[in-house]
Amino acid sequence: KLKRIKIENALDDPKTTLETWKQFAKSEYGLINDDLRRKVWPLLVGVDPQQVDPAPSLEELNSHPEYNQVVLDVNRSLKRFPPGIPYEQRVALQDQLTVLILRVIIKYPHLKYYQGYHDVAITFLLVVGEEVAFHVMEILSTNHLVECMQETMEPTQRRLMFIYPLIRRENSALCSYLERSTVGTLFALPWYLTWFGHSLNSYRSVVRLYDYFLASDFLLPIYVTSAIVIYRQNEIFQEDCDMASLHCLLSQLPEDLPFEYLLKCAESLYRKYPPRMIEKDVETMIANEKKQRIAEEQEREYRRRFGKKPPPAVTTSLIGRFLPHLPLSRRSMVFTTAFSILVGFCAYYYRAHYMPLTGIR
Repeated sequence: KLKRIKIENALDDPKTTLETWKQFAKSEYGLINDDLRRKVWPLLVGVDPQQVDPAPSLEELNSHPEYNQVVLDVNRSLKRFPPGIPYEQRVALQDQLTVLILRVIIKYPHLKYYQGYHDVAITFLLVVGEEVAFHVMEILSTNHLVECMQETMEPTQRRLMFIYPLIRRENSALCSYLERSTVGTLFALPWYLTWFGHSLNSYRSVVRLYDYFLASDFLLPIYVTSAIVIYRQNEIFQEDCDMASLHCLLSQLPEDLPFEYLLKCAESLYRKYPPRMIEKDVETMIANEKKQRIAEEQEREYRRRFGKKPPPAVTTSLIGRFLPHLPLSRRSMVFTTAFSILVGFCAYYYRAHYMPLTGIR
């Protein structure tokens, strides 16, 4: 109650700074309720609710090439609407959501819609309304989410590679266990693409995370992901060390995760291991992978020419060639046929057993 009063007083003060709004959003329990979020979220991204453009009709936008895909995704988002909402109201909100998404990708044609974008958009639609949500989404789409909206998933894959260096710096045994399992990072893809909006059933948890992410560096969802994995280390060590077992475990977020604690852990990780430090770790991983590929190519060439294994100094591990790693793994990261096959397999498995979103364009 005291924090709510402080936020309300700050809203009445025209001198309240952006830093103050960020402190409210990041501190314990965030912005408290949706009435306050409706007023503060736009301020966190620099949107003036009094200066918004009216939304066009759906009929004006239905010729866009992405229209059918957007409609399909919106129709699959029923669980994100308030329970017990009347049918007519839900249909109206779905139409508003479709318009909201299309407006952004029409205004910014270089940005590519991805499955899961609608999970982010619906959160803002429900809290701040259609017209303000558009301006919030266009800012996020050209800043926080811009790497996810590129022609390929390569920038997103690279960001997911941050997870293991963060875990390794905090718990090397846990990182080694995950690497041996070859579980990769596919389990975290929907978390990153949707700011956890698709994977959490608790609306309260979703909007609390959005409070935090709006007030933070765009990579905080990655740090929260790492904090969650570290928090669940006991569960992980109790599972068999194989891809299927750990993917099934990690892809399902428990309903009782202590997010206030996890956000503090993520903030601590961010201070201890800032992005520039982890970026160097990722560059080292990529360089090692390049050396590995060169060594394997040398081995294949030696076998082709001489029909036998090369001398020990040239021999490289064949295990990494066949293990189905995701881009994150040190033995097989990106741009490999194995990764493409794995994504196809896991996307099918994931869709059939867990959720309709694959996150793969």
